Amino acid sequence: MPDKSKITAKVAVSLAAAILLYVSVGFGAPAAISSDQATLERNFDALIHPDDLRDWMKLLAAEPNHVSSPHDKTNADQILAWFKEWGWDAHIETFWVLYPKPISETLELVGPKKFAATLQEPPIPGDSSATATDPALPAYVDYQRDGDVTAELVYVNYGMLDDYKMLQRLGVSVKGKIVIARYGGGWRGLKPKLAYDHGAIGCIIYSDPAQDGYSIDETYPAGPMRPPQGVQRGSVLDMGLYPGDPLTPDIGATKDAKRLRMSDAPTIMKIPTLPISYGDAQVFLAALTGSVAPPGWRGGLPITYRVGPGPALVHLAVKSDWRQQPIYDVIAMMKGSTWPDQWVVRGNHHDGWVFGATDPLSGQVALLAEAKAFGGLARQGWQPKRTIVYTSWDAEEPMLLGSTEWAEKHASELRKRVVLYINSDSNERGFLGVGGSQDFQHLVNQVAADVIDPETGVPIGDRLRAKMRIAALAPTATEHVWTEAKIASDPDKDFPIEALGSGSDFSAFLDHLGVPVLDVGFYEEGHSGGVYHSRYDTFEHHSRFVDPGFVYDAMLAKTIGRIVMRVADADLPVQNASAFASAVADYLDQVKKLADDEREEAESQAKLLHDHAFQLAADPTRSSGLPTALDRVPHLEFAPLEDAVDRLKRSAKTYDDALAKNSSHLTNSQIARVQALMMNIDQTLAPEAGLPGRSWYKNLIYAPGRYTGYEAKTLPGVREAIEDRRWSDANRYAKLTADALNAYSDRLNAATTVLNGS
Repeated sequence: MPDKSKITAKVAVSLAAAILLYVSVGFGAPAAISSDQATLERNFDALIHPDDLRDWMKLLAAEPNHVSSPHDKTNADQILAWFKEWGWDAHIETFWVLYPKPISETLELVGPKKFAATLQEPPIPGDSSATATDPALPAYVDYQRDGDVTAELVYVNYGMLDDYKMLQRLGVSVKGKIVIARYGGGWRGLKPKLAYDHGAIGCIIYSDPAQDGYSIDETYPAGPMRPPQGVQRGSVLDMGLYPGDPLTPDIGATKDAKRLRMSDAPTIMKIPTLPISYGDAQVFLAALTGSVAPPGWRGGLPITYRVGPGPALVHLAVKSDWRQQPIYDVIAMMKGSTWPDQWVVRGNHHDGWVFGATDPLSGQVALLAEAKAFGGLARQGWQPKRTIVYTSWDAEEPMLLGSTEWAEKHASELRKRVVLYINSDSNERGFLGVGGSQDFQHLVNQVAADVIDPETGVPIGDRLRAKMRIAALAPTATEHVWTEAKIASDPDKDFPIEALGSGSDFSAFLDHLGVPVLDVGFYEEGHSGGVYHSRYDTFEHHSRFVDPGFVYDAMLAKTIGRIVMRVADADLPVQNASAFASAVADYLDQVKKLADDEREEAESQAKLLHDHAFQLAADPTRSSGLPTALDRVPHLEFAPLEDAVDRLKRSAKTYDDALAKNSSHLTNSQIARVQALMMNIDQTLAPEAGLPGRSWYKNLIYAPGRYTGYEAKTLPGVREAIEDRRWSDANRYAKLTADALNAYSDRLNAATTVLNGS
């Protein structure tokens, strides 16, 4: 589901780069693995066959597999059968979730001329879109509010907060209007949410060719990009409050679970919303008059982009079936020999919006290849020391339903047992991308040093470092890119991994339970974004344009398989605390700078308003308005957080040094005590209080932004309080976050005492 404006908001360096770890920690060259481990991993690789992945995808993507479709259940049953065939103890766990399905849809221009949007993509000869027999979902977004409205149209660019500030400066209101927004700039669910917040009564979202159409490359089937009638489906559930079934927050959606009334579910959108193609959007946009859109608002269509309102008059109507539907999580276990109550959990989802070849089946077939290979190793006599749990989630696309309901149902057990959750989703040919809990950053670097890129013959970590270094040569390179290039050029430093917010099935583990996660994929050189969530995300498209030969899908299996094996068989904790401490120190610098910048902005704006600068600079022949005055920014109480970060850095270094010095001569008792202290150390970062106004999100270091969607906000309680000008919350969460970091440091100090033999 990741809004892959995509090449995975989760794993690609994207807007979240602003909160990426810029200061990497030096640990020397990655440690060599033992000869036995190297042999095990070579044997694992030998059991990964790209032809298997190709055959599995062709079968799983043969028909539409959205939630409630016949093929979705067929795929779950098939995946279960494969797990059992390969020797896993496997079962299907069923949940019952609110899942609206479209009954009828209407979107038409009723004036000044008549036009009706098509709301379904035509099949392409030779493609699965032409050979499948089951019906595909029409143009649709889940969890919009049904309705029937007619109003003037206003173009709002991406429909993000800054766009509404610009409309205010242009003197344009959306109150009582229908808005049309293009995909991009932020997560789709924010578009109807912000439209409603500003008074709109309906929302249209379209894919502009500047983002994923002919402005980028040839359109499908001649090339990889979105054709004129391609439509991006998706969810608009207000996941900033909580993901999962909207009627069962915090509890698993079992058949007899206590449910909210639909009218009381805060995550369901408030206005009717539909996605359309850019072929249809052009007609609606061309019917607008009013101010010419600002330069940054102009897309790739051959029209003059105007804001409106009107004279375009639009009729928008949506009616859905809001019944509960069953979803099917496939859960498979391979019991550990030494620590069976410690779990390494691996997941990917199997449901798609239509065929779902790249999203999600490219990651799903990699997961299946891993599971088959582990079954083969088990037949050769290998058994992991920790229990390995493989999960094939259902209903990720509507908003992480399968993984969230499972995690909520089993929350107590998972908090006690899970060492690490490893996720994937879509996958492409290209460069390694990893996000997640930064105390596992060094592990990622070790694995990346031992996996060979199939096209260049060098380790995938070296190829990623080369990319980072070359990026600094671009004329538009930012300070972040330069810093990253400097890190990448030093082989004694780990390349950084990205902070995660939400957007895929890791969310319930990281954000709610406080369980550490890694999200892994390859990206950039394949081309999946043009058919994202459309009827054309097919086996044919993936095998031609995204990963020909299924080489990198197999490479994903080899990469994640190593992570799973190394964590499952490690005698000592694999976390490196200094990487996490360095990241948090950087995040603290960012929020302090944010407060200073907000203060400077408020003071500057106050002077401009006092001097009537906005009126004097406006074109007197056009309508215009004044920005909302910003309130004064006080000096915030950062001292507790500064002290906690300083303590964390000291504790982390002391722990890492003690582990390196003493690891070779620890007793079994010491190993057990250190493991017990470190296994769930990340949960200290997720106290019960959670974030203000959305307590489902417990993690005080990583969370999706309330107004960024999937993109991570680090130190979110403090950062978002500053952005929203909630000064008392900023001070409160500086203290709460400091307390969480001190609890993490306490664990490190206790583990250090054990390591030093005290």
